[in-house]
Amino acid sequence: MDKGLTPLRVILGFSLLSTTVHYAHNAIRYADYPQLPGISTLVGGIVVAVTWVLLTGFGWLGYRAYAEGRYTKALAFLLVYSLAGMVTLGHFLTGVPRIPAFWFVTIFTDAAAGLALWVFVTWAWATLNRVIVRDQISTQH
Repeated sequence: MDKGLTPLRVILGFSLLSTTVHYAHNAIRYADYPQLPGISTLVGGIVVAVTWVLLTGFGWLGYRAYAEGRYTKALAFLLVYSLAGMVTLGHFLTGVPRIPAFWFVTIFTDAAAGLALWVFVTWAWATLNRVIVRDQISTQH
């Protein structure tokens, strides 16, 4: 059975590239994004950077667990990591960022990466937990 390690690597590579670019810009140019009341640009930039590091750590843990065949743990970690992409849509909760088009697009590439990871996790969960009739042990006497 195909365990999906190659598609996972592609999705994680794309996500890592997209989130690194977006989060770096967001941390450095925090003032260019819609602000949350009461949070200074310095604190906001630091929170963005720390969030990226923490979420990316979950991605790394998820990848390692998946490669080692610890699928339940891996899929949980990967779902947490998917938030690195999905949470960037939160920029629109406080307004529309006034940033150059390239940086604006990274909001959507992050979200696409997060969504791709959700699709992968759903596929992996369904595939890896499928019970095949020939693998079942009869309980009838």
